[in-house]
Amino acid sequence: MNKLIIFDTTLRDGEQSPGASMTKDEKVRIAKMLERMRVDVIEAGFPIASPGDFEAVRAVARAVKDSVVCGLARAADADIDRAGEALKDAAACRVHTFIATSPIHMKMKLRLEPDQVLERAVEAVRRARRWTDDVEFSAEDAGRSELDFLCRITEAVIEAGARTINIPDTVGYNVPDQFAHTIRSLIERVPNADKAVFSVHCHNDLGLAVANSLAAVLAGARQVECTINGLGERAGNASLEEVVMTVRTRRDVFHLETGIDTTQIVPASRLVANITGFPVQPNKAIVGANAFAHESGIHQDGVLKHRKTYEIMRAEDVGWTTNRMVLGKHSGRNAFRTRLEELGVSFASEEELNAAFARFKELADKKHEIYDEDLQALVTDANLTANERIKLRYLRVCSETGETPRAQVTLAVDGEERSATADGGGPVDASFKAIESILRTDTDLLLYSVNNITSGTDAQGEVTVRVAKGGRIFNGQGADTDIVIASAKAYVNALNKVLQPTERAHPQLL
Repeated sequence: MNKLIIFDTTLRDGEQSPGASMTKDEKVRIAKMLERMRVDVIEAGFPIASPGDFEAVRAVARAVKDSVVCGLARAADADIDRAGEALKDAAACRVHTFIATSPIHMKMKLRLEPDQVLERAVEAVRRARRWTDDVEFSAEDAGRSELDFLCRITEAVIEAGARTINIPDTVGYNVPDQFAHTIRSLIERVPNADKAVFSVHCHNDLGLAVANSLAAVLAGARQVECTINGLGERAGNASLEEVVMTVRTRRDVFHLETGIDTTQIVPASRLVANITGFPVQPNKAIVGANAFAHESGIHQDGVLKHRKTYEIMRAEDVGWTTNRMVLGKHSGRNAFRTRLEELGVSFASEEELNAAFARFKELADKKHEIYDEDLQALVTDANLTANERIKLRYLRVCSETGETPRAQVTLAVDGEERSATADGGGPVDASFKAIESILRTDTDLLLYSVNNITSGTDAQGEVTVRVAKGGRIFNGQGADTDIVIASAKAYVNALNKVLQPTERAHPQLL
C-alpha cells in the first residue's frame, strides 16, 4: 500500500480527557469537519458506555457519508451488539473490539489466562463480523505485551475475520526503535499478516506518541490512530496534524500519501479547542499561533529573502489563511447561513436560524469584523446555554485602584431569578463568589484559563473553567468580548453540569 490510513479518535479517546465530554450535536459538528478533511475512519465513541454515547455514535453514523464510522467495543457480546446497533445506519461502518494482552493487564485487571484472552478475542471478532465485514481488533497494552503471545493472538483474530490489527502503546511506554521492532516482527512472523492492515495507537506519556507512530509506519504499519491537537487520555494521543504533515513534508522518507485535505487542519484544530475548552499552546507544531511566526532577525531576514530558508511547509497548506470570510454588521442572513453551513453547522428550523442571526448581529455591534472562529464560538456558546437550568441574567462589576472589587449577579435558576453581591480579589473572583453564594454547589475550582479567539483588542475572549465535585470533573466554557462576562458564563456552564451531570461512565470502569 502506498496510502497511510488516518483513523481519528478525537470523539472517543479524545473525549476521555478529563472534562472534555462533548454533546451529541458537538460530536456531529466535529465529525462533519473530519469528513470534510477526508479522514478515512472516524471513531465516534464507545456505544455501551452510556445511552448518551450510543445516541452520539448513531447520530454521527447517520450524518457522515464519506468516511467510515467506527464504534469501540470490549471483547464482550453486549458491547459488540451495542456498537453494531449504533452503527447500522452508517454508509460505511467498522466495529473496533479490544482486549488487553500484556501480562500485567491479563493478571491484575482481567484475571484471565492467556489462552482465555485469546479465546475471547476470537469470539469477539466473529461476533463483530455478524454486523460488518470491517472489523478491527486491538491488543490493549500491546506495547508491554510478550511478542510471542502477540503473534499468536494476531494470527487467530485475522483467521477469525479481523481486517485491521491495531497495536496500541496504551500507556506510552515504548521508544521508537522498540516499537518499530514490534510492528516489523508481527508482520514478518504472523503467517496471515498479508490479510490485514496493521495499525498503531500511541499515547504521549513520554512525549513520543508521534515519533512511535511514525517509526511504526516505517516498519510497515499502514494505519495511524490519532486525534486533533493530540487530545486524549492522560498526556494525550498522537497528534493528527503532526503525523499527516510529517508524512507529507518528508515524502522522500515515507513514500506514502494520506488523502487528507490539509487546508482543513487549522479550522479543525480551532473547532475542537473551542468545543472541548482545551486551548492549543502557542508553540504547538502546525496549529499553534507561533508555528509560522518568526521573531529572530536572522530568521526574518532569511524568510523575506526566500521562504524555504526557515519554513519547511507553507502556512496556507494547513489552513492558516484559507476558509476565512470576514463578516460584519452589514452582512445579511444568507451570507451568515452560507458560511456556517460551509463550517458544518446547519439549522433545524427558521426560528433557530433567526435566533443565531440575532446573536451574530449583537456580536457585530461589539466587534467590527467577525471571523470563522467567532462564528464557531457563537454556535458553541448557544449550544452550551440552550438547555441550562441556570442562566446568567445580569452582571455588574466594580473594580478600581485602591478599592476591593465587587460583583452583583442575577441568575435565573429553573426560571426563578436570584441575586447576590460579593467582594473578591478581582472582578472575576468576585463574580464567581457571588454565583457560588446563590448556588452553593461546594465545588473546587481546578482551572481558570483565558484564550483569545482572534487577534485585536476587540477579540472575543474564550474562557475555560474546570471544577471538581465528588471525584468528578466538569468543564465549562464561555465566550464574550467582555472577559469578565465570558468568565461568568463559563463558570455557570460548569455548574450546570455539576447540577445535571452527564451520565457517561469511563469505558475502563465498566
